[in-house]
Amino acid sequence: MGRTLRIAMLGHKRIPSREGGIEIVVDELATRMAKNGHQVTCYNRGGHHVSGKEFDGQSVNEHKGVKLKTVPTIEKKGLAAVSSSFFASVCCALGRYDVVHIHAEGPAAFCWIPRLFGKRVVVTVHGLDWQREKWKGGFGSKFIHLGEKMAVKHANEIIVLSKGVQDYFQKTYGRDTKFIPNGVNRPETIAADLIKEKFGLEKDSYILYLGRIVPEKGEHYLIEAFQKVKTDKKLVITGGASDADEYMDKLKNLAAGDDRIIFTGFVLGKMLSELYSNAYVYVLPSDLEGMPLSLLEAMSYGNCCLTSDIAECVEVVEDKAMCFRKSDVEDLKAKLQELCEDKPKVEKYKKEAADFICQKYDWDDVVAKTMKLYE
Repeated sequence: MGRTLRIAMLGHKRIPSREGGIEIVVDELATRMAKNGHQVTCYNRGGHHVSGKEFDGQSVNEHKGVKLKTVPTIEKKGLAAVSSSFFASVCCALGRYDVVHIHAEGPAAFCWIPRLFGKRVVVTVHGLDWQREKWKGGFGSKFIHLGEKMAVKHANEIIVLSKGVQDYFQKTYGRDTKFIPNGVNRPETIAADLIKEKFGLEKDSYILYLGRIVPEKGEHYLIEAFQKVKTDKKLVITGGASDADEYMDKLKNLAAGDDRIIFTGFVLGKMLSELYSNAYVYVLPSDLEGMPLSLLEAMSYGNCCLTSDIAECVEVVEDKAMCFRKSDVEDLKAKLQELCEDKPKVEKYKKEAADFICQKYDWDDVVAKTMKLYE
């Protein structure tokens, strides 16, 4: 390893937090870099926490050797990310840093500010966020497109998490990017204890979705499909709604009258591990993904996974999981029914999942490749 670097990260909501994939990535990268002797500062947003009001207002200034700073944030849908990224970019430009690492396309709109002050700027594109349902058509989508163009023009390096996005940057802008997918840790699987007490769930008694509750993740397909499946297994939907409370209401209305469907809300810690450890099948029905971290996690726990056949998911699972046609409720239903009836098939996928995914996506490897771009 070369010299000690002073590194700043921004664009995430806050760490430590599991509000979304980006937060997990920033946490893993920053803490590992700090452990390797670098000076790392993460600029957290102020304001509302996705996981619910009870998490708001908790602020710490250090996390596993990483310095945390909270930046002013305008609490209004669409403006939280813009305002916090702007203030963080100014702080990074004026601060004593060698490298400024910006996460996501929206925050990259301000990547020219640290560049102007001679900083090395690396942008990670976690997905083409202007495609997301909540930003369609309005200011959000325009701002994210601007961020994409600014990254192309001003960033020293752009990191992408999937081959599809790499092709997109090449075709659209003629810009080379570096493909560095996320990593995953090998967890310990644990017995059903809290989930048995709270939700009556036993090992292999339920099908699991775990992730943010937003339209592009396709939970509505899953509920519609599951309602047509003949099984006494439960369907467990786990996660918090970020901006889309109306979507959560839509899902609950869809599920009304089927007492096999359980909404757990946002979970952390032991409860999260238990849910991953004891699921019969994990389903990710997304229409849109950057690099699906929850899918990596589910496989690292040795789950049989069923995902939509979008490139970002298929790239991850290869032949070690089952896929259904994206947005196709009938096909999803058929695959769910097949897995409910074919336990040996589920066991086969379970046996191969963890070794495969942990070898393929290793965080230390991700850190080493990322550090190379900092030099």
